[in-house]
Parts: sequence; structure tokens; C-alpha cells
Amino acid sequence: MPFQEANGVNLYYEEKGNGKEVVLFSHGLLWSHKMFAAQVEVLSKSYRVIAYDHRGQGQSESKGPFDMDTVAEDAAALIENLGLGKVHFAGLSMGGFVGMRLAARRPELIKSLILMETSANAEPVENLPKYKTLNGIVKWLGVIAPVANKVMPIMFAESWLTNPSNSAAIKHWKKEVMANKKSITGPVEGVIYRKGVEDELAKITCPTLIMVGDEDVATKPEKAKFIQMGITGAVLHRIPGAGHSSCIEKPEVVNQLLIDWLKANA
Repeated sequence: MPFQEANGVNLYYEEKGNGKEVVLFSHGLLWSHKMFAAQVEVLSKSYRVIAYDHRGQGQSESKGPFDMDTVAEDAAALIENLGLGKVHFAGLSMGGFVGMRLAARRPELIKSLILMETSANAEPVENLPKYKTLNGIVKWLGVIAPVANKVMPIMFAESWLTNPSNSAAIKHWKKEVMANKKSITGPVEGVIYRKGVEDELAKITCPTLIMVGDEDVATKPEKAKFIQMGITGAVLHRIPGAGHSSCIEKPEVVNQLLIDWLKANA
């Protein structure tokens, strides 16, 4: 299994394809590189595609600190240590927190930025009590079924969850959530207590694509609009029928947007 030391932690990653351009996928909280399986499968036909697990998640080493600045430094070190040059960085939610920091602070590493269901702001204060309670339960009992049942409507659109044709996928992704170890509480705290990067958006000068599900309740569409307004020339697409995990819920739509974007920004 491929691991790479980066910023003092061993990160797990998977690689597919051998194109000249590199696409690097950075996942959301509670998930892993697996959430981008549909994108990796399609894009690897034309690009070198890498998807990695953040510290403390998936198969990567669980080692603090877990704050977003450190996690962004992990990603920078991964790009440098693998000798990737300038990458197309695609980050969803937590991955977007990482992507914005990288594009603002390490522009020499980023060819284009793709942000999905993410926010430049700190976590809204009204969300903290709920998230702190769920994290407290996980610290003692792990990601038990009642916790997973609360998480699923945060991660996915109501229309997607109530569609009978998605029952097998829903069961699969709920199982993935429950596979998180108790140590996931560290990364959760890193996300919910993150600082905003509103003041850094103006420093992002690379081409930027923003996607958001129109049913996203975790980072609502107005958060995406705020990012678009802050980054010169950024392009925004709202994806109908998607929630906080559009790459899973609407893979064909996301894949086509990515294909068109990468062709235009080769």
C-alpha cells in the first residue's frame, strides 16, 4: 500500500493514470479517498490522478495536531515529496478548506483550484452544539448507528436519501461513516473549530471552479457564492439534487464539469 511521509505524518494515497497533468483529490471530513472513486475512474483515462487520506482519517496515520493549517501543510508536503509539480487541486468540504489555504499561501503548487461543497468561513456558531454532542458520543462509543443516522442527512441531499434507487449506495456510505475509529474526534475538532480564511481569498489568483449541491445543508449554497465573490474570475456551478457530497450523489454531472474544466485549464 502506498504511503508517503509528509509534514511528519504518513499519508495513504492511491494513484491511477499517467497523463502529463496531475489531479489531486482531497476528501471531506468522515470520509476518505474512496469518495472520489467515480471521478478517479473517469479522469484517470486522460490524467494522472491521486486521491489521498487526511491525517487521522482513512488509512493515514492518526497523529495530531489536526488543525486546518497543519492539514494544509500536509498537502503541500505531499505534492512536493511526490514531485507532482503544479496540480489541479480538487477539495470537497474539508478538502476545500485545505485547497483555499494552499492556493493562497503556496500558489506555486496549484495550477487550478476546484472547490466542492465548502466554505471560507469558520463553522457557524449555531452548528457547534450539535457537532460537539455527536463528537462527544463518538469519543466514548465510536461512530455508532444513531450517530451515523444523524450524520447522513448532513452529508447527503434529502431527495437523494429518500430515492429508493439509492438504497444500496446509502447502505454502503453509512457503513463507511461507521468504519471511522474513535480517534476521528481529533479531525472533527480540527474542522469545527477552524478559523475562517475570508481575508485570504483575494490572494488566490489561479483559475478556480466552485461546485455546490443546491440541497447542501452543511455548507449552504450562499457559502459557495461568497467564495466566488472573493476570488477573481471564479466560476460557480449549482448542482440540482445534490447535497454535501455531489461527487457521490451526482457523479455524471460532477465528472462532466471536471472534464470540461480540466480541458479548458490544461
